Amino acid sequence: MSERAEELKARVAAREAHMRESWVRAMEARIVQEQLQTCYRVEGVNHYENCREISEKYLTMLRENRVTGYKQVDV
Repeated sequence: MSERAEELKARVAAREAHMRESWVRAMEARIVQEQLQTCYRVEGVNHYENCREISEKYLTMLRENRVTGYKQVDV
């Protein structure tokens, strides 16, 4: 194979790995969201105190675990 073909294969593999990791982080956030919903239902009126840690974890995951594209375009 030529160098160009190997470079293209490496680029495609890197892009797929990036997208896979991005989706894994997004799905982790979804799991935490489901845990938070369950906690709200179970705890009732005490959910502000008892679900605080899960809530804070979910908020940080919302900020950090977004699905991003492979190319970053500065606007």
